Amino acid sequence: MILEIILACFIGILLGVICGLLPGIHINLVSIILFSASTYLLNIFSPIILVISIVSMSIAQSFIDFIPSIFLGAPNEDTALSVLPGHRMLLEGNAYLAVKLTTIGGIFGILIALALTPFLMWITPISYPYLIKIMPFILLLISFFLILNEEKIIFALFIFLLSGIFGFIVLNSPIIKEPLVPLFTGLFGISLLSVSIFQKVSIPEQKISSLEISRKEISSALRKSIFSSALVSFLPGVGSSQAAIISSSFGKISEKGFLILVGAVNVIVMALSFVALYTIKKPRTGSAVITGKLIASFSFNHLIICLAVCLFVAGISVFLSLFFAKNFAKWISRVNYSFLCGIIIFFICGLSILISGFTSLLVLLVGTAIGILCSELGVRKINLMGCLLIPVILYYLL
Repeated sequence: MILEIILACFIGILLGVICGLLPGIHINLVSIILFSASTYLLNIFSPIILVISIVSMSIAQSFIDFIPSIFLGAPNEDTALSVLPGHRMLLEGNAYLAVKLTTIGGIFGILIALALTPFLMWITPISYPYLIKIMPFILLLISFFLILNEEKIIFALFIFLLSGIFGFIVLNSPIIKEPLVPLFTGLFGISLLSVSIFQKVSIPEQKISSLEISRKEISSALRKSIFSSALVSFLPGVGSSQAAIISSSFGKISEKGFLILVGAVNVIVMALSFVALYTIKKPRTGSAVITGKLIASFSFNHLIICLAVCLFVAGISVFLSLFFAKNFAKWISRVNYSFLCGIIIFFICGLSILISGFTSLLVLLVGTAIGILCSELGVRKINLMGCLLIPVILYYLL
């Protein structure tokens, strides 16, 4: 049994690396494929072995998927907020350090998730009904706070509302499968890649140097990640991006601190989604949903196994993340970045058609236009998160 568990962990890590490094391939898609094949796989493996593979894949991808986000500007919904500071550090020759910061956040994030688990197992059943009632007002408050902190408030409000209306239409469209893929790729990915092509961006030699960051910056970022990550892990319709937005609103945070914050939030939300599955029987990530389907009676023992796997895989993922980031840093400055951006755009468009249908090309086009407009107006791309915040707020209020 131990040998099977270890093998399942490494198979999951391999799948997580593939999902993390290939833009547009999300763990939800692979989880669904595994579940579809479960009728056959369960004749060979027990449900817990399949679950361990899915948990391992989820945690590994939570670390690895910052690499294409930072080096290539190709985010998913969990890493979208890392694109701007990460891309800026790429242009400064510090992309490896950017990935290192998200990795630091990730390894601390898993420790925070484990530390929070006993408390959340006690408090969640009591507080959950009340949190559901006030969640739209929390998100409204955060949205106003972010907009009012912009220098160009009118432009920020315009981008927030425009992306919100766009997100509401896309997420409620009956003809677009997996709508988050083209939605985030257009707003945060292709828009950034297009600007790089138009501006003929060249990537400088990347530095593989030691990290200079104060303990104060690290502790501040981690403290900010705790409340929001725990909050959204138990609420429907919200995820890592909203948690990062809520966290970043708790006072000023440096660029390095923000990358640590995003890295921590990504892992905390993923790990705590299994705690939510156990405590309130309501999974909040695609991986937890499939876990709940494979093991209908998800017990405390199952939770302990999942959390132990999270810790084990997180330790391995740290080394894998830094290994791949170091190799990306060595070759990224040697290629024609504009040509590479074009190849990535072509690849993402093809993948989007495959996953979400031909209608997704329209979503990509509109999302790209809104993303470029955001850059031209000089407001932060965090305001593009209206594409999720407004639909979630309306979901609760209507």
